[in-house]
Amino acid sequence: MKTSIRTIAKLAGTSVTSVSRVLNNSGYTSADVREKVEAAIKELNYTPSKGARMLRGEPSRMIGLLLPSIDLPFFGILAHSIEQQLFERGYQTLICSTAENREHEERYISMLLSQRVDGVIVASAFGDLSHFRSLANTQIPIVGIDREMSGISKDAVMADHIEGGRMMAKHLLDLGHRKIAVIGAPGHSQPIQLRLDGVRQELAAHGLAPAKEAIGEEHRFAEIHEMAQQLLRDCPDVTGLIGTTDIAAIAAIHAIHHQGHSVPQDYSVIGFDDLPEASHMLPRLTTVAQPIREVGLQAVERLEKLIDAHRKEKDLPAMGVLRLPVTLVERESTGPARL
Repeated sequence: MKTSIRTIAKLAGTSVTSVSRVLNNSGYTSADVREKVEAAIKELNYTPSKGARMLRGEPSRMIGLLLPSIDLPFFGILAHSIEQQLFERGYQTLICSTAENREHEERYISMLLSQRVDGVIVASAFGDLSHFRSLANTQIPIVGIDREMSGISKDAVMADHIEGGRMMAKHLLDLGHRKIAVIGAPGHSQPIQLRLDGVRQELAAHGLAPAKEAIGEEHRFAEIHEMAQQLLRDCPDVTGLIGTTDIAAIAAIHAIHHQGHSVPQDYSVIGFDDLPEASHMLPRLTTVAQPIREVGLQAVERLEKLIDAHRKEKDLPAMGVLRLPVTLVERESTGPARL
């Protein structure tokens, strides 16, 4: 049987008006009556309907999380971290996996608007963000994650991808490698492009350029494995491979083994992310670790500040782009360049 305000009033021994005042936190109610009403609400496990709360203009306590995919380990970890942080703060998370499809992204945006979410955390798969204009025009707080949202939101949280690219190249250079190739995907990804920029900058500082950049559009093991095999056939003098992600690096190691070579004796391979798989494979993968869970935490904290300002009808305090530091994790997949 559905609990009503009248049922609460009867159990608390007070009027419907008093119950309404407690539920809406409006008007005067004595401490004694409030205590009785709250006890009755708890005993009856009463929760106001979502529709009623929205009609009163109350916060929905819902947050939209738009990600390109959640079947990739990086985004799975990120989604879990964000959802847990929001849950601890009393929010429900609407996780939207867009499958890197613009139409899907547009439909999810419409759904989030209809649900009157309090805020949105976004990692868009696209450079053109014009379809987010309808969301931004509502003044709903938006925080970009793992990439910037230029023209839509000034706030974003991500790892320092450019520095990470430099780290990968510098590590191989310090080991004596001069013929260094890059492999990975997806090429349209902003973080991948930033890592590539870092690699190019570090190599250029030593008068070098990548021996080859094999960058695909599908961030899948099978596709990258095939690209890596072709790269090894095309560039036999390469001694170092930079994977733009751990998945890309692991696929490259499998391709090297498939062709009868070894790591790191014949080829050194380095990745980016430090996923759990990086330390579980043989040889264990040298990688640049990005603080995935910290990125999620910082995005939630920043969004919460924006939501608070929005509720108080203050100007949204743009905090800019936060780039969290990355670290080199040396394992067994890299070693001195072969002679």
